[in-house]
Amino acid sequence: MAEFQVIGRRVPKLDAWDKATGAAQYVHDLVLPRMLHARILRSRLPHAEILHIDTSRAKRLAGVRAVLTGADLPGLRFGFRKDNLPLKVDRVRCLGDEVAAVVAVDEETAEEALEQIRVDYRELPPVFDIEAALRPDAPRIHEELESNLVQLSYPFEHGDVEQAFAEADVVVERAYTLRYVTHACLETMGCVASWDPQGGLTIWSTTQVPFLYQKDLSEALGVPGDRIRVIQPKLGGGFGRGLDIYSMDILCALLARQIGRPVKMVYEREEEFVACPTRQPVQFSVKSGARKDGALLAREARVLLDVGAYVSWGATTPYVMMATVTGLYRIPHVKFDSLMVYTNNPSTAAMRGYGNLQATFAVESQMDELARELGMDPLEFRLRNANRPGDLTPQAMTITSCGLRECLETAAREMGWAGPAARRGDGRRLRGIGFASLFHVAGGARVYKSDGCGAIVKIDDFGKVTLLTGASEIGQGAETALAQITAEELGVPLERVQVVNDDTAITPWDVGVHASRTTFIAGNAARLAAADAKAQLLQIAARVLNEPVERLVVQEGVVRSVTDPRKELPYDKAIRAGHFKEHGEMIVGQAFYDPPTEMQDKRFIGNISTTYTFGTQAAEVEVDIETGEVQVLRVVAAHDVGRAINPLGAEGQIEGGLAMALGYALTEELVVRQGAILNPNFVDYRLITGADMPRTTVILIETDDPAGPFGAKGIGEAGAICTAPAVANAIYDAIGVRVTELPITPERLLRAIRQAGHG
Repeated sequence: MAEFQVIGRRVPKLDAWDKATGAAQYVHDLVLPRMLHARILRSRLPHAEILHIDTSRAKRLAGVRAVLTGADLPGLRFGFRKDNLPLKVDRVRCLGDEVAAVVAVDEETAEEALEQIRVDYRELPPVFDIEAALRPDAPRIHEELESNLVQLSYPFEHGDVEQAFAEADVVVERAYTLRYVTHACLETMGCVASWDPQGGLTIWSTTQVPFLYQKDLSEALGVPGDRIRVIQPKLGGGFGRGLDIYSMDILCALLARQIGRPVKMVYEREEEFVACPTRQPVQFSVKSGARKDGALLAREARVLLDVGAYVSWGATTPYVMMATVTGLYRIPHVKFDSLMVYTNNPSTAAMRGYGNLQATFAVESQMDELARELGMDPLEFRLRNANRPGDLTPQAMTITSCGLRECLETAAREMGWAGPAARRGDGRRLRGIGFASLFHVAGGARVYKSDGCGAIVKIDDFGKVTLLTGASEIGQGAETALAQITAEELGVPLERVQVVNDDTAITPWDVGVHASRTTFIAGNAARLAAADAKAQLLQIAARVLNEPVERLVVQEGVVRSVTDPRKELPYDKAIRAGHFKEHGEMIVGQAFYDPPTEMQDKRFIGNISTTYTFGTQAAEVEVDIETGEVQVLRVVAAHDVGRAINPLGAEGQIEGGLAMALGYALTEELVVRQGAILNPNFVDYRLITGADMPRTTVILIETDDPAGPFGAKGIGEAGAICTAPAVANAIYDAIGVRVTELPITPERLLRAIRQAGHG
């Protein structure tokens, strides 16, 4: 292994001090001179015609500066399919739909003004069930469309699935039900908008895709993109919530322009639960077949997704579900299809793992069941079919570095796996161990013509290195990893590097934080820009030291000759030598990295990521068969990270994903009945806390990816993907009952125990 000065060090996040001490400034903390406050009036009906809106009393309220309704915004549409309006004009399609907006001197006055607005509705028949929404006589959510079927199709087939099932010795078929969950960022959504006298908009936002957000705002407002500046304060979480543009962003900007003063809009916690879209609820039907020697033959999946009232970026999650169905383990015959349906339920969106949590729960639950039907150890069955370096998936995804076998073996060894169904424990409380693995993009996902990121590295007169990158920091520690990559490539101490990544007026373009792309793509851009800057630095140093460039290196901030140890020069002195010479020169390195990937064709064939990550998690649980209570005693997470730029940060990402996914497995469910969210608070929506976390062991498997910056892969989503099926498989190992619905509440588990005839 190569020796590194900075790469591989356990470095606390660069913003840790500010966050720990409260010095970090979030949107909620932002106060501008003469700033006003805005609030949104929301529908209390899931489906209704708007007959009349009376805002006269609200407008007369002291302190109210403006009131907007949909009639004030003719023709303004936005969203992934342009099926949404910032304020609804003639119809509301879900509870929480935006009906009016007010701006006032403070939040209390704005809230009071909302209470003064009168809206007359005519209730329309709603539809909340996917199957019911597909019937020809179902109420149409969008009356201009022919049906409630979203016209986005993801059919894929490879090989001869039916023949493979006919030849299989064992075939397992089952349906899995995944419920609503929400992002639950500690910081609720918010924005502040301010216009200058020349018609330029500056907006502070919780977005995680500032340049795409800038474009979306431009289209919605009819303002040239170069007149819009997006600033990201510190973000208290994203998890995919920040991929879309929302009504609040547009309304905040419109109100600020109308009033001529800055306007702030932030959500309270209950409003966040209502206004923030959710992870998709899914009905996931899977059929798999294998030979008696343990070789996987075929897998077929059909997915039904409830998109809610409006289509968001979350409608593209079947891309990822398909990749897992076709690519997790070596499988020659596969078939995938999906249907997405409009309903009067809450809208759904992108969320960490982007459909892979749902897909992996189904696939890995079935892998376990296949192994049991074959009479094989589920670990051996997975090893028999594990992906390997050089594999090409049925969708032509090229596997380069791949540590899946190492992940499986390491997790089993660390957990002390001795075989299935050991039935550890007493007669009432039984213990079991379960495994699940993952396959996910680790170098972005080519869904645009460019999946690139720009980077600029400049070095000032005192040797301060500034990395300007479009890659956002949303709490994942990306700026720390990028600083380490920059420092390593330049050969300077890490403390001399700062990262600027929060202002579209300053930073180069990037497509945003998603698809576990930042370390890989922004990291490669940073390394290339740093290499450009280093080449310029060495040119200057070569003149000062009278030494050929090819004989010079930069180590620990000093330019040295590799042949003459007497010739060395601190790098900051070389910088000043360039600044103060006649016709002085600056050091500014730049690069744009766009990975060598391809967009999939109409058949969904194509290598969308330069590299892919793998991992295995093993869970040990104890199940009380009388109460249905499940206690997760321990989790071992072995993940292929390529190379760990910052092991401390990588472990933190995986542990954070584990916490999120344990909630998905056991406690988190956004309870939606008749389109209404019944638990819009942190009392009734049960997040996993630090006190609930089991003993956790994270093991980083380093496979040194050839295309990654210093061998690294992206791992931002991996920790969350395979936890739930590992827990479900451990429950089966403990009590012999297969769970097919999440979250695994005591009530659901007791019902499954009774249905299995165990109680």
